[in-house]
Amino acid sequence: MDQLHAAHPTHHWVHVVPNAALLAAALTHADGDFTGSITRAVSGGWDTDSNGATAGSVAGLLAGHPAALPARWTAPLKNRLATSVGGFDGIGFDTLAELTAREAHRS
Repeated sequence: MDQLHAAHPTHHWVHVVPNAALLAAALTHADGDFTGSITRAVSGGWDTDSNGATAGSVAGLLAGHPAALPARWTAPLKNRLATSVGGFDGIGFDTLAELTAREAHRS
């Protein structure tokens, strides 16, 4: 991280170049570990919420199945999304995934 911060000292904290480099480093050094990917991305600084979410999304995709994710990350959510998007507050992540897959296959 020190090398990344030194290489990009003038970039704003939301700039894509250092954040993309941080994500690549976090995912690579975590070696497929879901928790390690997220914590490395967040501890690197810059755009921490976006980097943590992106690292978690990629690591979750690489895990291959929701059951492969640590329960400490999934259980507190109780399979429910809280959102202000009309008609979707309280929807289950499993239902949301099914609806997304259905839309992806429609085109």
